[in-house]
Amino acid sequence: MQYITRKSLLYKTEVEYGDYTINHVEGCSHGCKYPCYAFMMAKRFGRTKSYEQWIEPKLVINAPEILEKEIPKLKDKIQSVHFCFTTDPFMYGYSEISDMTLELMKMLNNAGVKCTALTKGLLPIELAKLSQENEVGITLISMNEEFREQYEPNSALYMERIQSLWALHDIGVKTWVSIEPYPTPNIIKQDFQEILNTIGFVDKIVFGRMNYNSLITKYSKYKDFFNQISQKVVDFCEKNGKEYHIKKGTISAL
Repeated sequence: MQYITRKSLLYKTEVEYGDYTINHVEGCSHGCKYPCYAFMMAKRFGRTKSYEQWIEPKLVINAPEILEKEIPKLKDKIQSVHFCFTTDPFMYGYSEISDMTLELMKMLNNAGVKCTALTKGLLPIELAKLSQENEVGITLISMNEEFREQYEPNSALYMERIQSLWALHDIGVKTWVSIEPYPTPNIIKQDFQEILNTIGFVDKIVFGRMNYNSLITKYSKYKDFFNQISQKVVDFCEKNGKEYHIKKGTISAL
């Protein structure tokens, strides 16, 4: 595990369903190849030089000290803090990162600040000891392990993710799933209803299309496809009394 220091941690996000966020790790070992927007931006702005460097994560070792100073200044402005938008808070195989995430979430909760979290790793059961206002989730865009190995090569197995999410849901933690970035059938043919049925226990579903991949636009009916899948999410959630969010740009005018 590599370590770095920073001067600031909390910042206002421009993501549509976010408020404030913390990215207390630089890089991500999961090495997603959709391609990964976070990696693309990090490389563009010189924060990383290569894919190989990106998948060697660096933990911000002084994150608790920074957060302790920032919370009193910002807590009255914050509705919630998301872990994370440019890295993974429960990175698969990195207990140091998970431990740091739990510590930071606890600090925010103790100050009355709600947290949300999203991972392609495993959600630790210790999350149940934190605020009941928190919302924790996994990314799940397929049930096909060959697809995961190709596009999310170093992430947790799909069923392991789901099991860690179910364990928390089963003891009363608010849970959600991000089905994003969802691929078109020319990338992988799969039964979307199977995914919905598998994660049907969660409280909320976020859905978004895959971007930045040239194969998407080579599928001639991609706009109609994402419109139809989005409607399936809406219908499923409304029928089963669940919250949902369809990401901007996913639904297109035809």
